[in-house]
Amino acid sequence: MAQTLEIRDLRVRVEGKEILKGVTLTVRPGETHALMGPNGSGKSTLSYTLMGHPKYEVVDGDILLNGESLLELSPDERARRGLFLAMQYPVSVPGVTLYTFLRTAASAMRGYGETARRNGDQRLHAHLIPAREFRQEVNAEISKLKMDQTFLNRYLNEGFSGGEKKRAEILQMALLKPRIAILDETDSGLDIDALRIVSEGVNHLQTELGMGLLVITHYQRLLNYIHPEHVHIFYNGRVVHSAGPELGEKLEAQGYDWVQAEFGV
Repeated sequence: MAQTLEIRDLRVRVEGKEILKGVTLTVRPGETHALMGPNGSGKSTLSYTLMGHPKYEVVDGDILLNGESLLELSPDERARRGLFLAMQYPVSVPGVTLYTFLRTAASAMRGYGETARRNGDQRLHAHLIPAREFRQEVNAEISKLKMDQTFLNRYLNEGFSGGEKKRAEILQMALLKPRIAILDETDSGLDIDALRIVSEGVNHLQTELGMGLLVITHYQRLLNYIHPEHVHIFYNGRVVHSAGPELGEKLEAQGYDWVQAEFGV
């Protein structure tokens, strides 16, 4: 089911300091929104708050997914509702292979564990997608991202290059099939070939799933591949201006000095 993300006058503190100062934004199914702003403006704080990171304290406002408030839900519950975050700096997990992580996460998202418990099924791996079925699915997705099959046997993000980490994030998205995806500076650390491949993967998934996209980026180069209908300037903890894709080109050409002068932020 397609879902709408609504951020309503969101105010957030981190370690006693207010970082988000009244963010309002709506992302509808199939839409692509780009959020652009200078370092320190609060863009990553917004992404982590949306996913329920406990460090970020919501002091006012609301986050709704298809009309349901997410504020009392844990990160895994938000993911089950259809929210996904591709992180700027994915963490390494030594000892856990990418394949094991993907199979476990996809199985949890699809309710295999709950079904096994409900049916009293105590068999080993009853909580997981059948291995043959999942292997076929993951092989199909990994080929689209031009990743070698041996990649699946490596520990999650351990020793991965920047491009490999980002491809692994998009592979997760392909298997978890979210309704709303947040891409937090997915273009950082990517060369031009990796940027193109990752962007093609995102575009394919958006078409297939009808998901809404919130793309956080500093640079127009990502928006040359993932084309937003809406571009928002994020400055000092809030959205200060919104327009069409031409706004990203203006920021690329002129930077942010004019934003402060024009909007008094």
